[in-house]
Amino acid sequence: MSKNDFIIVGAGIVGLSIATRLQQLHPRAQLTIIEKENDVAAHQSGHNSGVIHAGVYYEPGSLKARLCRSGLVDTIAFCRAHDIPFRQCGKLIVATNARERERLLRLHERARSNGVECHRITGRELTELEPKISGIAALKVVESGIVDYAKICRKLFELLGENGAVFKMNAEVMGIRESSDFVDVETTTGAVSGKHLIACAGLQSDRVARLAGLTADFAIVPFRGDFFRLDAKRADIVKHLIYPVPDPALPFLGVHLTPTIDGGMTVGPSAMLALHREAYRKFAVSVSDVSDMIRYRGLWRLLLRFPHAGVSEFVHTVSRRAYLTAIRKYCPTLGLPDLVTHQCGIRAQAVSPDGYLIHDFIIKRTNRTTHVCNAPSPAATAARPIAEFVVGELAD
Repeated sequence: MSKNDFIIVGAGIVGLSIATRLQQLHPRAQLTIIEKENDVAAHQSGHNSGVIHAGVYYEPGSLKARLCRSGLVDTIAFCRAHDIPFRQCGKLIVATNARERERLLRLHERARSNGVECHRITGRELTELEPKISGIAALKVVESGIVDYAKICRKLFELLGENGAVFKMNAEVMGIRESSDFVDVETTTGAVSGKHLIACAGLQSDRVARLAGLTADFAIVPFRGDFFRLDAKRADIVKHLIYPVPDPALPFLGVHLTPTIDGGMTVGPSAMLALHREAYRKFAVSVSDVSDMIRYRGLWRLLLRFPHAGVSEFVHTVSRRAYLTAIRKYCPTLGLPDLVTHQCGIRAQAVSPDGYLIHDFIIKRTNRTTHVCNAPSPAATAARPIAEFVVGELAD
């Protein structure tokens, strides 16, 4: 069994970005990427809204806030360098009542603390920018954009292979054994050994961390987000990304209108508790995933903390009309025939044992393993700075 310098678990955008950073710093290093699917970007990296975030929502000084800002610049630079289509169409966060307008003011202060270029606009100015959108005020975020993150992942895959990285696909990690000098990783297709392992396992990050012997002070709770696509005749309904004002108590940003880089328009996502971590269809069930969830006290405490939100998201999942009502709050011209069934995504959300959603990135370590345990949005935007941070910590 050959000895690698580095082993990466997970070929999503974070894992591929970390592998790329390692290659840049150690061009002669032997590097293997282990992925349990047969393609890169098979989960969160390939099932998202494709938004390049500017850093509006995140706690000033947090890893999310710092890395998102530099990630926006890096993402755009990478797209330009490799002819990957992107567009900075800007975002409008729309307030539809007085309470939301107050939240918008606080959001504006947070955005400015994070260095985000944004402007408050009136309801009249909103109508001039987007005639089909209804609101009493809005926040215009200039730098936000759209891209296809799966295309970025495929380019990273191509570049890594050209520079000597080995990809071990269809290989699920079954065991991790760490010694003083090496880490041995048992997979469904054989063993891999290396000096250091970096796990970017997304929806399986808590399980991979436990395989490495880390104490689990969190669990991944999956939330499924259903998207619709607007009928082609309505795909030009707006020019900007259109977001509602989020509830500050929740990590989800609400149902939004998102132009796509291929000229379409999506609506979503919802945020319903998923009963299967990796099945992209409604009401899919995994016995092992459900068993893990019902045995985790943090989930029950979370549900008790947000009973109204849980019921509301369930209704949105089972009723297209209820989903439409959420959208018509700020886009009243849409009707049921406009909503065409589209993909769904599953968000890996870390939850603490006392039932709190963990908002920031979580990175855990042993002597020879590093685990990116919680990397929700804006991780796709911030993937390259996350890689620099993780590799820098590894060097220390």
